[in-house]
Amino acid sequence: MAELAGVRGRRWVVGAMCAGLGLTVVAAVVPFADSHVLADHVRDGYPDYDRSQVDSAVNTYLILLSVIGALGAGAWLWTAWAVRTGRRWARSAATVMFVLGTGVGASGLLIKDTSGETGLPPELGWIGMAPCLAGLVAVALLWRRPELRR
Repeated sequence: MAELAGVRGRRWVVGAMCAGLGLTVVAAVVPFADSHVLADHVRDGYPDYDRSQVDSAVNTYLILLSVIGALGAGAWLWTAWAVRTGRRWARSAATVMFVLGTGVGASGLLIKDTSGETGLPPELGWIGMAPCLAGLVAVALLWRRPELRR
């Protein structure tokens, strides 16, 4: 019975991680789908920039956000695999990934660039924080469920 509860508990955790993966993909795609928000933010912060400089800054941000999204997706897949297969180190790994992901998300939301404004527009910063909610749920489930403590 305890093993069945452990499998059921792992399913909930993996489900939260799949939600986090989906939110990570959304956070990586939204800046491409709505790049004028990013361009307007750069233009507002640097009114002296010409169109090519704004485009260059936007492209740099899009590349950076793509790399972060790809690393985040890989982290979700890896930790979900570790939980699903019952690895002893899964809780610790998920916790470390949560802390790292939250740090990266908070950086995008809060860090100001040389213009005095945040590097990302607030709406993109908050979208980048959304996967952290799923990470919080997954980590909380991992640490609260005794059958997952192996």
